[in-house]
Amino acid sequence: MKLPSEVPIMTLPNATLFPQALLPLYIFEPKYRQMLLDSLNTNRMFSVAMQKPGRTRETPSPIAGLGLIRVSVGHNDGTSHLILQGIARVELEETVRYKPYRVQRIRPIESPPCNELVVDALLAKVRELLEERVKLGMPFPFPVMSKEKSSKAAETAGFSAKDVLEYLDKLSDPEEVADLVSCAVLSGPVERQTILETVDLEARLKHLVHFLMAEITRQRKDKNR
Repeated sequence: MKLPSEVPIMTLPNATLFPQALLPLYIFEPKYRQMLLDSLNTNRMFSVAMQKPGRTRETPSPIAGLGLIRVSVGHNDGTSHLILQGIARVELEETVRYKPYRVQRIRPIESPPCNELVVDALLAKVRELLEERVKLGMPFPFPVMSKEKSSKAAETAGFSAKDVLEYLDKLSDPEEVADLVSCAVLSGPVERQTILETVDLEARLKHLVHFLMAEITRQRKDKNR
């Protein structure tokens, strides 16, 4: 798929768009309504960037997810619900314009070569930690669109532990495993953004292992209180 050199940017406080992941969005602000309309009439792509913490003005983080609009449902009041699928990590470069919505040049980011033996060992550790989460009854909090029909298009439900583990076992690409597990399991926006910004796969998996171990440790302490 050919990626554009510049795309609209949606800046959100706690959202992270990982490659291959699905992100449900509700579009209601006038500038984003226009952005959606323009995107649907061109390449159906825009980028979701996390707002830099502590900033009052719109300030997107420099590493973001580029997404492709898979489904868009418009409503009579001008709002829309859509499902965006992540297709690439991108670095946001110079701003082309700010109004009616922000548009920036982007540079796709590719992971450097890695040590397959180290990656395999880290993936095995991730799988082990996910099993431990299941035993502790920990949730898989990342929202996905509900599979059931509903009048509320924004209704979401969590991945079940079984869904995540079964899907993980079917994946052959370690990058997909790292990103989709992070998407499905990590509830903290800082942790998710850290994974998104980590280009090196070994380092990304090490971050993921660290975050999973920290969550499990907190859960064990809470159960023992």
